[in-house]
Amino acid sequence: MTPPDAVIFDLDGVLLDSEQRWNEAKAALVKEAGGRWRDDAPTAMMGMSSPEWSAYMRDELDVPLDAGAINREVVRLMEEGYARRLPLLPGAREAVERVAARLPIGLASSSNREVIDLVLERMGVASLFAATVSSEEVGRGKPAPDVYLEAARRMGVDPREAAAVEDSANGIRSAHAAGLRVYAIPNAHFPPAPDALALADEVLPDLDALFAAA
Repeated sequence: MTPPDAVIFDLDGVLLDSEQRWNEAKAALVKEAGGRWRDDAPTAMMGMSSPEWSAYMRDELDVPLDAGAINREVVRLMEEGYARRLPLLPGAREAVERVAARLPIGLASSSNREVIDLVLERMGVASLFAATVSSEEVGRGKPAPDVYLEAARRMGVDPREAAAVEDSANGIRSAHAAGLRVYAIPNAHFPPAPDALALADEVLPDLDALFAAA
């Protein structure tokens, strides 16, 4: 398999062990505001952009705040947590540095812009990324292809010649729909559905295996 022209990383679940952090922050706000948490909420919100999950929390989880206030409060909780400890997955920084030494890299994430910037700065790798895109900056969150198409556009690469590194069902679907080659590293907490995983071009055990793939 020929190497891609660029690699676009996901953030949550690929570089950060953070999906449960987001769920904990959202659940805490639901409880504090007197809403109604549902067991299927984490799966329902996975891959949603911040406008989408904020509206979901307002409409489906009965949080009595407007979507903007919900978004701000959840982001505040996430930033406070990351300031205390960044939950990097094993080999995350090394994988970014290794791939960036060979190919242009980008990031396509469902996290908010301020969270993306905070994480990459604290990792010490912000300068290595040619482009970073939050799904709040495009029309639709994952599984729609918008965030990957925008990342490829900002990088000046044909998405069909780029590769994505993803962990979740909606992330895999998003990158595949955008035409990228997909390297899947299945999320240990929220494994992708078999039909989504089948869309991946390669399934890798961890980030250490990405060097050979990229």
